[in-house]
Amino acid sequence: MKVTEHIKNANGKTLFSFEVIPPKKGKNINDLYKNIDPLMEFKPPFIDVTTSREEHVYVNKGNGLLEKRITRMRPGTVGICASIKHKYDVDAIPHLLCGGFTKEETEYVLIDCHYLGIDNVMALRGDAMREESYFTPTKGGNAYASDLVNQIAKLNKGEYLHDGVIVEHKSDFCIGVAGYPEKHMESPSLVTDLKRLKAKVDAGADYVVTQMFFDNNKYFEFVKKAREIGIDIPIIPGIKPIAVKRHLQLLPQVFKIDLPQDLIDAVEDAKDNKAVRQIGTEFAIQQSKELLAAGVPVLHYYSMGKSDNIYAIAKELF
Repeated sequence: MKVTEHIKNANGKTLFSFEVIPPKKGKNINDLYKNIDPLMEFKPPFIDVTTSREEHVYVNKGNGLLEKRITRMRPGTVGICASIKHKYDVDAIPHLLCGGFTKEETEYVLIDCHYLGIDNVMALRGDAMREESYFTPTKGGNAYASDLVNQIAKLNKGEYLHDGVIVEHKSDFCIGVAGYPEKHMESPSLVTDLKRLKAKVDAGADYVVTQMFFDNNKYFEFVKKAREIGIDIPIIPGIKPIAVKRHLQLLPQVFKIDLPQDLIDAVEDAKDNKAVRQIGTEFAIQQSKELLAAGVPVLHYYSMGKSDNIYAIAKELF
């Protein structure tokens, strides 16, 4: 079922969802299941599965020689989605990236998703590779998320990349995109960033999931400004509970977001990361309660591979 249908069928009730990360190559998928299992108590209608970019690794060839190779450390997004769908009877949403994929490779992934009965996809540009200062489009790939949305929307109409395909049964993907309440790190202003979001909506996006934020007023203002420029699709808030002290530096650095001073003070005063995890959980509960009272369509949590704190938050709310 489409995300938009889940929201419509909820009749105004806020839904619970979360995001998981594929295990690294060589790891057992049962570790992922152990983190998903407890959260099924709260009946998530869908679960997101991230996709990792390719990265460079150096292989020792002997005699002091290193060979530079490209690999993906966390492959298997579509396979994990199929597994989650089969095991839990819940919709699983693969993340699709512009970076690292040609348009043809993207089309193959979409065809696989269609065969597997996957109804939703999340269309993202993706980040730059570690050694890149700025994002560089893959040769033969989509340069922007709006381009990726456009490709998916065309496939939904039966338009493949190459002519001569006889369409007997079209895909009908529900397309999610990212929104940034504090603007994307590369955008010169929030106004410009909202224009880019509008371009994704005009290309065919059906719903938005926001980047993590810690000040609800920024989310409310973001939604207000989005509505003012004609973005009328659901805007789902994304929540990330602080879990370790280094998040105070890591999250603002990586995601270019602000943290509330009271949260910063509490984390800095915590005696260890166990106390930090509790502080982050309690803050996310209060943040979620305010969003719940405002009637957001879904509360979407970034679990980052661990679910105990997400379970504690959901237990208070659902």
